[in-house]
Amino acid sequence: MRYKSFDDVMASLRKKGRMAHLLLGNGFSMAYDPEIFSYNALYDFIASLDDKVLSKLLSTIRTKNFELIMQQLDTFLSLLEAFGSDKGLQEQIKNASIKLKQSLLAAIKALHPEHVFKIPEERSVACARFLSPFINSGGHIYTTNYDLLLYWVLMRQEVANSIDGFGREIENPVEASEGEAPEWSELRWGINEANQNIFYLHGALPLFDTGTEIIKEQYDEEGYLLENISERLDAGEYPIFVTAGTGEEKLAHIRHNRYLSHCYDSFTEMDGSLVSFGFNFREYDGHIIDAINKATHIGSKQPPKLWSIYISTYSTSDVEHIEQISHKFHAKVHTFDAKTANVWGAN
Repeated sequence: MRYKSFDDVMASLRKKGRMAHLLLGNGFSMAYDPEIFSYNALYDFIASLDDKVLSKLLSTIRTKNFELIMQQLDTFLSLLEAFGSDKGLQEQIKNASIKLKQSLLAAIKALHPEHVFKIPEERSVACARFLSPFINSGGHIYTTNYDLLLYWVLMRQEVANSIDGFGREIENPVEASEGEAPEWSELRWGINEANQNIFYLHGALPLFDTGTEIIKEQYDEEGYLLENISERLDAGEYPIFVTAGTGEEKLAHIRHNRYLSHCYDSFTEMDGSLVSFGFNFREYDGHIIDAINKATHIGSKQPPKLWSIYISTYSTSDVEHIEQISHKFHAKVHTFDAKTANVWGAN
């Protein structure tokens, strides 16, 4: 079924009394600024770097789809290993893959708006208005984006009841109980895990795994959030960041991190309906489709159960693509015009 508008979708879900969950893809960020968050922008940035390995890689694999590039590198490496090729060549391919992932992260950071107040207030307000009904219905917001846009909007607009699972602990509980000033930890994940409703399925720029804790970088008096993240990157720290090629490889990466695994498991236990915005459901997203199908719990009529999914489309070709893959979903599939959502305000 094709819905005319995003408002029609939300009205239908309210009428049915369904919890509404939201899945955000790169289209959410591109709707804010395609010149920053498109694959073309990232590709052009990386291509401009004075790096012989990356230049050779990009000129050989002629695509701006980084997932495809990474998949082809992984496939080539698997073939080299299977046929017992020269170890030196295998190492070159591994290093090229690592360098590409690091450069992709550097591109996102370099092209990103430098701080939250670079987003015009009216656009931030409009985005909060788009996000709030999902949280207000008791639903969750899931995103596969690495950037700071969602984090910034939730923080700046103080969106009520949005909880990402992070919080602080008192580091000196004994001394604090005796009257000394409490010393607070950095933002650690798990403290508010039970009430979490914001999930970064593929990680994000401000999330770091220290080996013992999952921590979230923050704005402070020393610098803006992106500045603090840059200091960590310069120190050799790497954010939680899923950049594998195929869906299977992405899921393997997710399962090796307790934060990502928790987010993914939550996604497989959705109750109600899912609205997706800016998510293409391409061949590299098999793990997302699998999670959606797990949430449908075929044969069960008891919650938690995902009943339906509403997918945003920008063009006729998008609609045709969803129609062609609709059989892959166990839940009922509907589409709606992405432009009617006005995520960042009227164009």
